[in-house]
Amino acid sequence: MVIARRSCPVSSADAELRVVKNICPLDCPDACGMRVTVRDGVAVGLKGDPDHPFTRGFLCQKMAKYLDRVYSEDRLMHPLRRVGPKGSGRFERISWDEALSAIAARFAEIATSPDGPQAILPYSYYGTMGKLQASSLDRRFFHRLGASKLDRAICSAAGGVGYEYTVGRGRLGADPLATPRCKLIVNWGSNTVHTNSHHWSLMVEARKKNGATIVTIDPFRSATAARSDLHIAPRPGTDAALALGLMHVIWRENLQDEDYLARATIGAERLRRRVLDEYPPERVATITGVDVEEIEDLARRLATTRPSLIRVNYGMQRHRGGGMAVRTIACLPAIFGSWRDHGGGALLSTSGTYDFAMDRLTRPDLSPPGTRTINMNELGRALAGELAGPPVTALYVYNSNPAAVTPDSRKVLAGLGREDLFTVVHDLFLTDTADFADIILPATSQLEHEDILGSYGHHEVMYNPLAIAPLGECRSNNDVFRALAARMGFESEYFPDDATLIREALDGGPTVAGITPERLKAEGTVRLNLPADYAPFAAGVFPTPSGKCELYSERMAADGLDPLPAYTPPLEDPQTRPDLAARFPLQLLSPPREQFLNSTFANNPRHRAGAGDPTIELADPDARDRSLVEGQWALVFNDRGAFHARVALSRSVRPGVAVATGIYWNKLSPGGFNANSTTSAALADMGGGATFFDNLVEVRATAAPSPHPSES
Repeated sequence: MVIARRSCPVSSADAELRVVKNICPLDCPDACGMRVTVRDGVAVGLKGDPDHPFTRGFLCQKMAKYLDRVYSEDRLMHPLRRVGPKGSGRFERISWDEALSAIAARFAEIATSPDGPQAILPYSYYGTMGKLQASSLDRRFFHRLGASKLDRAICSAAGGVGYEYTVGRGRLGADPLATPRCKLIVNWGSNTVHTNSHHWSLMVEARKKNGATIVTIDPFRSATAARSDLHIAPRPGTDAALALGLMHVIWRENLQDEDYLARATIGAERLRRRVLDEYPPERVATITGVDVEEIEDLARRLATTRPSLIRVNYGMQRHRGGGMAVRTIACLPAIFGSWRDHGGGALLSTSGTYDFAMDRLTRPDLSPPGTRTINMNELGRALAGELAGPPVTALYVYNSNPAAVTPDSRKVLAGLGREDLFTVVHDLFLTDTADFADIILPATSQLEHEDILGSYGHHEVMYNPLAIAPLGECRSNNDVFRALAARMGFESEYFPDDATLIREALDGGPTVAGITPERLKAEGTVRLNLPADYAPFAAGVFPTPSGKCELYSERMAADGLDPLPAYTPPLEDPQTRPDLAARFPLQLLSPPREQFLNSTFANNPRHRAGAGDPTIELADPDARDRSLVEGQWALVFNDRGAFHARVALSRSVRPGVAVATGIYWNKLSPGGFNANSTTSAALADMGGGATFFDNLVEVRATAAPSPHPSES
């Protein structure tokens, strides 16, 4: 079905023209402001909001063409019911009444069966970051139903917990808007150019106006590394060892901030002894593959340049020791005192600064005591019946495409193919996951529903109004859960209108005090109640049990973890698993491709054309050893699965490392599988985090795959 953008000629003299301020909903720290031009109820233009203090008038290439997504001819417009085999993508149109009745009846049947409601599993993540459409009535509905809970740990869980052990709150850090004040900026595991582009513009401003040096630490020579002044390329999963080596040099050369250590930290002497005894640069160089001279140079720069900022991102914590790696890096600013400075210190996320009343939105009290929680990274195991508790017999998917984005995806696909599994998918498009659904519900885009948003990359609270009426029969998440709750006979007071939910969300703590719905609607974007020179730990006071930055953590000891920073090698590391590396010698990284955001936009023709075929980037020696040449098709494989990609000899990776950017949809990938067919569902050391980058593979030449694979 082709969706017309205009309901009347645009040249009409009395055409209504208005500009609506919306907010990008996607899982990105920038949370950009957008100006949408609407003519006669149709969005005809979209650009960055120049009044938004972080967006400053420009959008990334992904969102600049968002109207292509809104008005795509492939948008789902009506509820559908499966009429073919699971995975075939064959459906018939049904009414909303039929769809809601079928879902409610099946949920009620399961809830009253011997397995009970915990056999029902909701599955969602941040297809939208809106507080209402991502985490309000959905949580209330499934809590009230008594369904299994979902541990949404696929992105940043390990690093968040590690950071929290150190500074006391896992989502507090430097003020991004103060970055232009810095003289040294380290992007650690962050391809900031593509994944946090507005922060990158502030880093460039610091270089232009303040002479800042930009360093990127990444095994992959990303766009950010290429545009930095220095690029340091450790082996994947060895970031903690590198940080410990930096500490060794700082203490060895007496470059530490002794006053800040004494006032603001606990455990400094224990940590000093460990790094001096156990992590000399020579040993760290052997672990990381980084030269001793590079380690010593970076340590001296960090210890002697102020203000300095370490931008920690999520890629470097997606391995077995990921939580400890972030915890270790988070100790560095306390050692050389950069927390003192406005703009200095470290930044993992800003989301912990927001005092939204999330428990009022989600109502965890409605969930029966003892309800189990399933880690979303273990969806394959859950669908295979390998976890404790009743088997999962119903799956409700929204704001996510697990068939494409979850680790060990072949196991997930096998589970989704179970004929006895009742699956509902609420989405804008017929995704890989939707192909396996029994009922499909058409979802609204960000322009078609109301919401409020925070950010994990700046400090603004933002309002997203309805810009256009929902297309076709599309409905928002909250509208669907209100309708399902009524069908299930749930108490109506638990499922109020969105205006009530916005007021409840803003009735939180001090950083949102005075940010009323009325003010938010009038201004669109309002900064949190933070001082202009916000520097969370300048005074040396931390929200930890000790009130200090915990270089030694009693909480970690109580949780059975090493209380001091340490290096934990990946599960699949050639240095510690030579047996596995003999069969699969390459460490595979699968970071984002610049045209996609997770699997969002991977079905859009313009974005797909820009992305091209899937690629596997190899170092020249690794390609020569396998008789591989630029552009030829290769099979990337291990015991978990395989995918096809074209060889790229970009000189962007070190020997022993391979990079496959994504995430491509399976059904649009040559051969029918993307890189997650090889990734592991093993969990990280903290928070149940994902280990996507803890992945040994081999690569060999193969014949060109079918462009339209029939396998699923």
